Amino acid sequence: MSDEHDKGKRDFLVGVTAGMGTVATGAVLVPFVASWGPSERAKAAGAPVEVDLGKIKPGEMQVFEWRGKPVWVLRRTKEMLATLDKLAASGQLVDPDSEMPQQPAYCKNKYRSQKDEWLVVIGICTHLGCSPTFRPDAHAADLGAQWPGGYFCPCHGSRFDFAGRVFKSMPAPKNLVIPPHTYLSDTAVLIGVDPEVA
Repeated sequence: MSDEHDKGKRDFLVGVTAGMGTVATGAVLVPFVASWGPSERAKAAGAPVEVDLGKIKPGEMQVFEWRGKPVWVLRRTKEMLATLDKLAASGQLVDPDSEMPQQPAYCKNKYRSQKDEWLVVIGICTHLGCSPTFRPDAHAADLGAQWPGGYFCPCHGSRFDFAGRVFKSMPAPKNLVIPPHTYLSDTAVLIGVDPEVA
């Protein structure tokens, strides 16, 4: 009977020890596995950014930050859109029809946007990562009489139109990148989320 009693004690102690080992292993593994995920700061850096379009006047551009990158939101005028129409047919652009994958499929058009009036684009040159400047003034003295207005990269001279399309013979090989974005209303856009997901 004492052998049976000892066996019962052994089984009980083995079970308790195994249970405590499982709890201890879980206590060590849970924080370890959780450390593999992004930090709260990293999550916030990649979080979508909502932009109030009502504050941007025609012809104006505002800069926002998404994932540590500058994102330009430009409210294009009828005159700006007219220059895009002319440039698309002029043969002056590297990729006038947005054939290269520099934008979501819903922005693969000559305006590179969902709504003609609005351009949402990452403000980083596709050459070496400088940030171009917004130069809406056509025929600017320092850019030449042929300058239609758009974006000029002061680092190496790349030029982009009001749709972020790069001109030929420039250091930048591709158009500016269009981030995923969706319109929440006529006066709000969410940068960082595709329309299908929103």
